[in-house]
Amino acid sequence: MGCVQCKDKEATKLTDERDGSLTQSSGYRYGTDPTPQHYPSFGVTSIPNYNNFHATGGQGLTVFGGVNSSSHTGTLRTRGGTGVTLFVALYDYEARTEDDLSFHKGEKFQILNSSEGDWWEARSLTTGETGYIPSNYVAPVDSIQAEEWYFGKLGRKDAERQLLSFGNPRGTFLIRESETTKGAYSLSIRDWDDMKGDHVKHYKIRKLDNEKADGLCFNLTVIATNNTPQTVGLAKDAWEVARDSLFLEQKLGQGCFAEVWRGTWNGNTKVAIKTLKPGTMSPESFLEEAQIMKKLKHDKLVQLYAVVSEEPIYIVTEYMSKGSLLDFLKDGEGRALKLPNLVDMAAQVAAGMAYIERMNYIHRDLRSANILVGNGLICKIADFGLARLIEDNEYTARQG
Repeated sequence: MGCVQCKDKEATKLTDERDGSLTQSSGYRYGTDPTPQHYPSFGVTSIPNYNNFHATGGQGLTVFGGVNSSSHTGTLRTRGGTGVTLFVALYDYEARTEDDLSFHKGEKFQILNSSEGDWWEARSLTTGETGYIPSNYVAPVDSIQAEEWYFGKLGRKDAERQLLSFGNPRGTFLIRESETTKGAYSLSIRDWDDMKGDHVKHYKIRKLDNEKADGLCFNLTVIATNNTPQTVGLAKDAWEVARDSLFLEQKLGQGCFAEVWRGTWNGNTKVAIKTLKPGTMSPESFLEEAQIMKKLKHDKLVQLYAVVSEEPIYIVTEYMSKGSLLDFLKDGEGRALKLPNLVDMAAQVAAGMAYIERMNYIHRDLRSANILVGNGLICKIADFGLARLIEDNEYTARQG
């Protein structure tokens, strides 16, 4: 195994994936953040295909005229087919509706119907109960996707951000898909030295027969924490929700056209709720635009969960704990950030905007107040597409 200092050794098990290593204090180039993978990837030939996924070639066009960048293109066979349908839970999940199925990490399921996409019908082998589960919370039994150290389609920069999080000791590691070599894997490990301080090194995993770790910068000590992902939507078919299912808890801010609240849906799911003032936009136009907005899925975009389509219109989205980037930098923790952190946050926004551009969509109102910040300095773009619908002269373009 070798990093950049010893990459010329031929007997290594692991080789450096790119030139140099990244530190918290030095400048670096931000790699493209991947579109979030809502389903496990099953295209690696060295891993048994437990579920008979059949990948289709190429990328499909979307309703936006752009490219569908989701890497899940296969069809899972159900019990009536010949494929094995045993999956294991990667995280705990608490049911949000009576149709959902609660489960704990490590629980095994038989998949009954995977045609719904983001929510699969499954039967728990532990309880015998049947219900819907989020498909990005499970992986095939005995597959690499079910291993705690495997982080899938995680970008190089996201891996660095994860490993450099507070509390991770030297030697914290994860394994992910290689960004440069199709079908290969990369090892990312947190290291430290007197000159660079805390930093991350990346190694491309090579298939050799000697199984030696010669040249690895430090022993692998702790698996990085894999944070519980957001579900795609609140629940199956939970798009237009009843107003009385939403509870407004704390006002987070307000503007000319709307108020933003922290709240809960169904008494069990934390969300952000934007309440639009009557007359702000046409309900019909909003619903038409929202149908497009909800299909934009990227890890640097705030996820649109649900709507209340009758006036006053409610927009239910993912909750971001640190609020807007504007407030975060002016009055919050962001005042003490160093230049590399600020560049990284700007690069996250650029990655989200690049995705919007690829989908042939336009934000129309990108500003710091519409960038939201979460734990770990994660930045996401909000309010994409709403400016076009607001019936006010401030948002109307004029000549002259």
